[in-house]
Amino acid sequence: MGFETQDVERKIVSILKVLSDSKTPLGSMVIARRLKERGVELGERAVRYHLKLMDERGLTQLVGRRDGRVLTEQGIEEIENALVKDKVGFAISRIELLAFRTDFDLDKRTGSIPINVSFFPKAKFSKALEAMKPVFAAGLCVSDLVAVAQEGEMLGESPVPQHRVGLATVCSVVINGAFLKAGVPMDSKFSGILQFRNSKPLRFVELIHYSGCSLDPSDVFIRAKMTSVSTVAREGEGLILAAYREIPALCQPAAEKTISKLKEAGLGGVLTMGGISEPVCEIPIELNRIGIILLNGLNPVAAAVEAGIEVENYGMSTVIEYKNLINFQELIR
Repeated sequence: MGFETQDVERKIVSILKVLSDSKTPLGSMVIARRLKERGVELGERAVRYHLKLMDERGLTQLVGRRDGRVLTEQGIEEIENALVKDKVGFAISRIELLAFRTDFDLDKRTGSIPINVSFFPKAKFSKALEAMKPVFAAGLCVSDLVAVAQEGEMLGESPVPQHRVGLATVCSVVINGAFLKAGVPMDSKFSGILQFRNSKPLRFVELIHYSGCSLDPSDVFIRAKMTSVSTVAREGEGLILAAYREIPALCQPAAEKTISKLKEAGLGGVLTMGGISEPVCEIPIELNRIGIILLNGLNPVAAAVEAGIEVENYGMSTVIEYKNLINFQELIR
């Protein structure tokens, strides 16, 4: 496969991803705009050209001249088996994209923040809330702020399926976004399972590096039932979801100021920050760097899964307006 053919294939896969994320047909203008949001510069005319190629290959189907395209069964299969090399590093790319899309103003407390989206069976949502309650109370999450939507409604850009209730939890990428706006470069290393002992973080027992991952690591850990978040919330012992980041030591004052402002807005997530060039939770660090452990926003949802409740998770999913969030306590009154 030549370079030009590879380039065409990458663009086709990018368009397929945009179409797969939409529940309605999309035209070339909308596709071009959404590609730009993902960092892919492809004009409307070029999108039309690639859509014609995709129609000929049976990957897409035109639904009226104004309504745009939808994926065919062959197109769905193609996106599921997309080029492996394009999948590698998906997680880190998603973090960078969401950090860029985070435009939350720390002083005015307005703008968008990144969220995880979880869909629960409607009949079991009340039980799920009870399972999540101790986790929120123990502060094992990024924020107490959440959003709820019923079937047919939207959570950010995610429609809620039939017979489901959608719950949005604040994603730890909000820290990345806030640091980015503050001029603090943050290196996202990995997501993992963090062991707690005597109510304190001890060490990572499992980890998945973002740079080599084609899936959201937190969803992998939750599906594999590798957590014991509920036990940590009750007894201070067990395993939770967490992430590891690094920043330059020179940026410590700016980082601490940003973290303080986030807390004032009800957005936490920083479990611990190490000293300069000092290991944190047994993770070694290079000279003049600082390690930061972030709580995962899906910890409450992991507790619901531990309670035997079926959940469909989309970690690092989309963004939502800060003003549309409510405190978790309002859901359980």
